Amino acid sequence: MFRRICQFTCLITVCCGLLDSRPVLAAERPNVLFFAIDDLRPELACYGHPMIQSPHIDRLAADGLRFNRAYCQQAVCAPSRISLLTGLRPDSTGIFDLQHPLRQTKPDVLSMPQYFRQSGYHTGSFGKVYHHTSDDNGIGWTTDAWRPDGDWQGRGYVTPEAIAQIKPTVQANDKPGIGPAYEAGDVPDDAYPDGTTAVRAIEELRRLKAGDQPFFLAVGFSKPHLPFNAPQRYWDLYDPEKIAIPSQTDWPESSPSFAGSSWGELRQYTDTPGSGPMSDEDSVKLIHGYYACVSYMDAQVGRVVGELERLGLRDNTVIILWGDHGWKLGDYGAWCKHTNFEIDTHVPMILSAPGKPSAGKQTDALVEFVDIFPTLADICGLDIPASCEGASMKPLLEDPDRPWKAAAFSQYPRSKMMGYSMRSGPWRYTEWIDRKSGEVQARELYDHTAGPVVARNLADDPEQAETVKRLSALLDGGKGWQAVRQQMSP
Repeated sequence: MFRRICQFTCLITVCCGLLDSRPVLAAERPNVLFFAIDDLRPELACYGHPMIQSPHIDRLAADGLRFNRAYCQQAVCAPSRISLLTGLRPDSTGIFDLQHPLRQTKPDVLSMPQYFRQSGYHTGSFGKVYHHTSDDNGIGWTTDAWRPDGDWQGRGYVTPEAIAQIKPTVQANDKPGIGPAYEAGDVPDDAYPDGTTAVRAIEELRRLKAGDQPFFLAVGFSKPHLPFNAPQRYWDLYDPEKIAIPSQTDWPESSPSFAGSSWGELRQYTDTPGSGPMSDEDSVKLIHGYYACVSYMDAQVGRVVGELERLGLRDNTVIILWGDHGWKLGDYGAWCKHTNFEIDTHVPMILSAPGKPSAGKQTDALVEFVDIFPTLADICGLDIPASCEGASMKPLLEDPDRPWKAAAFSQYPRSKMMGYSMRSGPWRYTEWIDRKSGEVQARELYDHTAGPVVARNLADDPEQAETVKRLSALLDGGKGWQAVRQQMSP
């Protein structure tokens, strides 16, 4: 009898062990709510900005982990988003501009939406997630991606004065027909595209609540991308008399001439100068518009997260919010993105995962957009695809102060050169390499101890020779990320 009791006990133990080690079923995995924000630099109250009113994103940061040193792989929309959504760096995707959709350029690449869909998730895209709406339709998304309509490529002018400036055709020597760079319509939130995106995302959450699949829901808000169009009440949150324009109006001393940009994106709008500097008055107006758009976008994030909570889905949903790259607001006397400078590559990122001890904390660990794919897979109990070139940030949710990457890498092309850039410690180091010969054509070294805007390129200073040598070895012609990743491997 004693032998039979022991055998039965062993059998129960074995069965319990099998149950404990069984694969996590798709229906038991957490949902993912994935916020993509266009042109958002770390200009939020939770990042310490003294004027910005962003209560809903601040609340999300209070529930999750705020990344103080997150970086995009390239400071322009399509390459940045494609890099993030594939876990591959731009050199691996071969996409450096806006003219190459993902599936036309890399038809067989494994994307994050595709992987989650293959893993039993319902995947959906509302608003601007990829730059091209068609990317991943039929492959990554369960249903085709949805975007709101607008007066001009979804930009959403609503006032007669602004609409009158749109020119369907452009004559020689005339400004393009985009319209003005900003608008403050006395309209409800849903009159602009991001408001309708929030409505559609909320409708989708309600539908998904009734389903039996976990979901990966991507919601992309276009503001604060140009034009700075937002309802008047968000403009009213800010006193233009208290808005200061940046004091440094020149590129860093001794920086290569091609390292900067001519901010041609902003110059396309009908009320901006076709050449030369922006006036102080117009600079204040544009900064005011950017702030208003941040608060408008923040309100839409709040609507979607609020519905998630109302539906009882918050406790089983991972939420991540990121801005696709930085943006210059008169810094260096320039505007827009399109450089390797810190102000363009540094991005906000917040990650909230149920049950993790990181709620309300922050980390100074260097992280990159290529880390997001492996992180979300890891948190959701999925194997990390071998193709991912980043590292899972899940350990930082347990210990935000643990040792992490030695560097974060970005890049930007200029004609026949590729500028490979790296943030490591207080330094930003960049090498401009001839893409054909592989020779270094120029170097940049900036000390960011005092902040994101710097006055001088230190690469040729004799006292920085050892620093340049050390950082050049770490950058290794743009391939330094491989060594950094290897150092982090178990």
